[in-house]
Amino acid sequence: MHARRLHSERFKRVVRAMLVAGLAAALPVSSQTPPEYRSDFSAATVPPPDNCVQLQNGVIHTMDAANTIVSAVMIQDGKFTVVGSGPSPNRCVPSRVIDLGGRTVVPGIIDNHNHIILLGLRPGHDVRIENSVSVKEVLGAFEARADEIPAGQWLTALGGFNINQFVPATGFPTMAQLDLVTPRHPVLIMQGFTGPAQTNGKGKPLLEAMGVTVGADGSIAAGTNTLTALNQLRRMDEANRLPNWKRGTVYAMTYASAMGITTHLDQGGFPAVGDNTDGLAHFDRYRAFDAILELNKEKKLTNRIRVNFLHLEDDLNTPELFDRLKNSHPDFGDDWLKVHGIGEFTANGLTQAWKNGTRLVAKPFPDVFRAAPEGSKWTNENHSLTTTDFMTIIDEWTLVHQELIAAGDPEGLSKRRWVVAHVPFITQLYVQRLKAIGGGISLVGGWRYISGTAIPSGPPFRMILDSGIRSGLSSDGMQISPMNPWLGMYYAVTGKNARGTVINPGQQITRFEALRLYTADNGWFIKEEATLGTIELGKKADLTVLSADYFDPAAVPDEKIKDVHSKFTMVNGTVVWDDLNDQQKKHWNRDWRRANGFHW
Repeated sequence: MHARRLHSERFKRVVRAMLVAGLAAALPVSSQTPPEYRSDFSAATVPPPDNCVQLQNGVIHTMDAANTIVSAVMIQDGKFTVVGSGPSPNRCVPSRVIDLGGRTVVPGIIDNHNHIILLGLRPGHDVRIENSVSVKEVLGAFEARADEIPAGQWLTALGGFNINQFVPATGFPTMAQLDLVTPRHPVLIMQGFTGPAQTNGKGKPLLEAMGVTVGADGSIAAGTNTLTALNQLRRMDEANRLPNWKRGTVYAMTYASAMGITTHLDQGGFPAVGDNTDGLAHFDRYRAFDAILELNKEKKLTNRIRVNFLHLEDDLNTPELFDRLKNSHPDFGDDWLKVHGIGEFTANGLTQAWKNGTRLVAKPFPDVFRAAPEGSKWTNENHSLTTTDFMTIIDEWTLVHQELIAAGDPEGLSKRRWVVAHVPFITQLYVQRLKAIGGGISLVGGWRYISGTAIPSGPPFRMILDSGIRSGLSSDGMQISPMNPWLGMYYAVTGKNARGTVINPGQQITRFEALRLYTADNGWFIKEEATLGTIELGKKADLTVLSADYFDPAAVPDEKIKDVHSKFTMVNGTVVWDDLNDQQKKHWNRDWRRANGFHW
């Protein structure tokens, strides 16, 4: 794009913005998008739920046991009080009536395994490129994001994508291409945990002054050089660490709400080790929760966060894990932020330390564990990525289950909700063994979508669902996998990676099954199936109004599943994303970019 075209496009956007602003000013106040929900909002206090709200004229998939579909719901004090037609049991007069215009509505999406806290801690201003299918779309996303951010500030896209998804295969955007769309901002794009990375002309001299070796074309080698770049940017954040972390966390939740996600089970981060060796999955485990705690105290969380504590110890006695179990409590917190369990690691590797730590989680206080109430028994989660690790995990958990029973706990692990995550290679035999001890499986889709190439690439969705074991979908975002749940659902339904190649043949599931794994079935993973995951009387009022009818292949062909997103999202009856009037900024959405002049 030439400079003259850039000027012309920006002039058009200014004129368009003035027209939109004038139109918004002419609308009734109730029709305007509240400033709290703009994509650039600065963590304004989330308002309490309206006392009584009615949504009508929709196609509302409740995802209940009967798969009921209704046209209206009423919400009062953050819960569903009417599902379908009928008067309010409390005779409430709705303070707001929302005409859905025939749109499709589903329960709020629950992501049972991700790393949203890590995403909030990243330096710079996050640019979501996980939805991009080409380098041109990456450039469009950066151009649109740059338009929102003051000149000189860093724009960063750190993890959650893979260059495999950019078709045709051209790798990263070049420095020259980035310079055209980000002439006023330094840029760092980083893949995976440790790189490689790419910068632009504005960022190259800055990074070189920090000791980073940058190629003439702006490329940065994976490993030491990429990690130095990442950690130097982190150090730049130190002076305003907490405000920056809060800003990043708010933006992460805003994007999640725009995808229809209402609840996250965060799986922690690797313990930070310093000296430019920390990768994208590392954080300071003593300070990493500062932003999320502060936002909760200020009543500024817009998504529910459930927290797992990740432990990577080599000491056979796992002293940090022991201290954690002595001084923390599962289910401690409130509805917005709550402690959940231990995971996705109990110790480093599947060593003797891991075996000892596993037993510690199962019975931290052997003399009293049998009489402990259900809420004081810890959940545990371990990830599986190889062709054999799931065997080690499930075999050892089976021994622990038997030991608990022998020690006088007749239920063993059967009600502890211990979970194995990802499982690309799990076998039917081991699915049945895990099912026999009451375990569950967290299935990942987006990771294989952006980077999977092998056949079969797993997970074996069809086999797992047919087994009847507790299972749910997750993103495992945001380092090597995208947060966007619709990318994961696309992969589960089609078996195709980002290049359109079928890499998981014979394991496809239906659209309904995929969405159910992300809603009703995921309530079990956070121990809240009685209150979340479906649209039913008395349950918490979480829902998302979809941009298109996901259930109709004629309206949304398979390839368009990836583009589904939310037009309106509620958590506990509180509006956390409202784009029903198409007023939100959405640099991650290609249709919005085209409509606003940000495209190549």
